[in-house]
Amino acid sequence: MDYKNVKLIAPAGLTLPINGPAHQPADTKLIHSLQRVSTATASAELHRMGIRQTYIEGLRNFHPGTKIVGSAVTLQFMPQREDVASGMDQEHKEKFSALWHVFTSVQPGDVLMVQAWGHTHTGVVGEMLTTYFKGRGGIGMVIDGCFRDWPNIQPIGTPIWARASTPNYASQDKLFPWAYNVPVALSNVLVLPGDIIIADDDGIVCVPEKMAPQLAEIALDHEDWEDFSRIKLAEGGDLFKYYPLNEEGHAEYLTWKANRP
Repeated sequence: MDYKNVKLIAPAGLTLPINGPAHQPADTKLIHSLQRVSTATASAELHRMGIRQTYIEGLRNFHPGTKIVGSAVTLQFMPQREDVASGMDQEHKEKFSALWHVFTSVQPGDVLMVQAWGHTHTGVVGEMLTTYFKGRGGIGMVIDGCFRDWPNIQPIGTPIWARASTPNYASQDKLFPWAYNVPVALSNVLVLPGDIIIADDDGIVCVPEKMAPQLAEIALDHEDWEDFSRIKLAEGGDLFKYYPLNEEGHAEYLTWKANRP
């Protein structure tokens, strides 16, 4: 049986899952450049570029010390309505939902971004799907909600940012996996498929896909002058000269940068 072509048909002809076009993988050189950029720098520079809502708040890194940079692949949960979809027949219905389909669309280097409304009784993924996600080349998950099977997921090593863990399965409570490769909202931040996600211990920042090259150029210069400032401040240098750099400090920075190995 071709499970990929099975649809959930609801009243009025509504067909699930809803899916959008697959995104194009991000340029590897761009991803490599953004590996050097912290979420703090990315958030600040995007704010200066006019993009204000980029920080996805309220989630914690369940693998402290890890950092990921990759393209967003999206999964959207919606409230259940029993005449459309519910979790009463979980093993049958979830397999034909967006939850299974999104994992088959994952490309190497992708970050799964899950809109789950901050719900604490919905475990949107578990051990088996996380295992498959890693096998597909996915590098991390950001879940505005919860996941399940933490004792078994932990050794898999896939970084996860989420609100908490739960024993519940994905459609056990009030939500159902509705759509994938569509726009989603995580903590009031709009995430589009293909956006670049930077996540570390400070949090998660969504970088608009078309602005990522410009951000990389600006942010890498920011990281460089902060390296210089850090050295000078550790030596007891003048705070007002070196952070942020005044005109004299910037001239010193340019000389340091030109002579740096």
